[in-house]
Amino acid sequence: MNFVPHTEDERREMLKAIGVDSIEALFADIPEGLRLGRDLEIPGPLSEMELTRHMDELGKKNGSLNEYISFLGAGSYDHYIPSVINHMLLRSEFYTAYTPYQPEISQGTLMSIFEYQTMICELTGMEVANASMYDGASAMAEAAFMACESKRRKKIVVADTVHPEYREVLQTYAGPLDIEVVIAPFTDGITDTAALAELVDDKTAGVIIQQPNFFGGLEKVTQISDLIHEKGGLYIAVVDPISLAILKPPGEYGADIVVGEGQSLGNPVSFGGPQLGFFACTGKFMRRMPGRVVGQTVDTSGQRAFVLTLQAREQHIRREKATSNICSNEALCALAATIYLSMLGKSGLAEVAGLCVQKAAYLKEELKKIGVAPAFEAPTFKEFVVRTGRPVEEVNRELLQEKIIGGLDLGRFYPDLKNHMLICVTEKRTREEMASLVKAMAKIEGRGYNE
Repeated sequence: MNFVPHTEDERREMLKAIGVDSIEALFADIPEGLRLGRDLEIPGPLSEMELTRHMDELGKKNGSLNEYISFLGAGSYDHYIPSVINHMLLRSEFYTAYTPYQPEISQGTLMSIFEYQTMICELTGMEVANASMYDGASAMAEAAFMACESKRRKKIVVADTVHPEYREVLQTYAGPLDIEVVIAPFTDGITDTAALAELVDDKTAGVIIQQPNFFGGLEKVTQISDLIHEKGGLYIAVVDPISLAILKPPGEYGADIVVGEGQSLGNPVSFGGPQLGFFACTGKFMRRMPGRVVGQTVDTSGQRAFVLTLQAREQHIRREKATSNICSNEALCALAATIYLSMLGKSGLAEVAGLCVQKAAYLKEELKKIGVAPAFEAPTFKEFVVRTGRPVEEVNRELLQEKIIGGLDLGRFYPDLKNHMLICVTEKRTREEMASLVKAMAKIEGRGYNE
């Protein structure tokens, strides 16, 4: 425990030891006009026991997913995290590890990243994956850049059903490079393929489609893939990794680049971060991928070993040749995803995905009974959109009184979807929790409810 001076004599001794006469002398270089001129209004020192009690009291002022029931998704999901993940992830050799700058002596870190890449390839049906990105949004923007560089074209078409904040990041990235970003409209909650076909031309580098999309709907991915490739563009798929346990992997319907958010793979919601972007592609685009690729080889003794095979960032190659300025890979978050996928296995992940589908379908039917109808008819995965009779902001405010976190107010991003709520149901939601939402919604909407 650090020594804290409590008496004047102790303070004088410490000041003498560092060669000054007073506390004020420590601030001599700060102009008088910038100084506070009074003592800070904070309590005096506390013992460990007192401090712990004080912090607990402050913590109780916040709500958490331990006491609230969440039906909010929209890119960050409340999936169950097996306890084994923290037991392994918080080991000092993992928890303190950073990007390996001397990779050959970081074999454990490189091995875990290699296994992560392998699992992402198996999930997506792609041939190569990199050593993770900052988040799903920046991964999507990097994929758009990669398509433009590969095709020597300056136009990206992105579906309006792609996460709105992902599209905002894409616009931010694209502006300085004069990349044209065109939005393809939707009908009944999925991309309008006829309208998309009109927008895709021989100037289009790539088309970005989310599957399942932002509304939870399942897009006509095979049909979309054909129309993209007819014009010589690249198909960029933004996917939910949980869904890939039961949906066709992007590699099987013609995707050239696959990106997404890996938070749902064993990482907590944590107020929206940190998150984990994954990035995979076909082999012919491997050298244009941002970030790093860890490869497997053998050492001079013939033993299995791992190396950073490709490093396409500006610190490793000539700046003008770099594919990206991505500097950190989200190794700890990627390790959590690797442990999660290893523990669940193929059957476990499929069970999680299946429960999401079944429970979302059940809640959709229960809400129908009280007149809160789905806005779209398209099949959905774990999220769906409903119309509310009152502003969603008001509905959510009243749901919070029942310790329920309601769905996303879509009017925030889509003016035409005012009074529409995006509801998420993961495998964690129980029948009783869903009944509590339906009962609360019935009361708020002024509808009858029979338990």
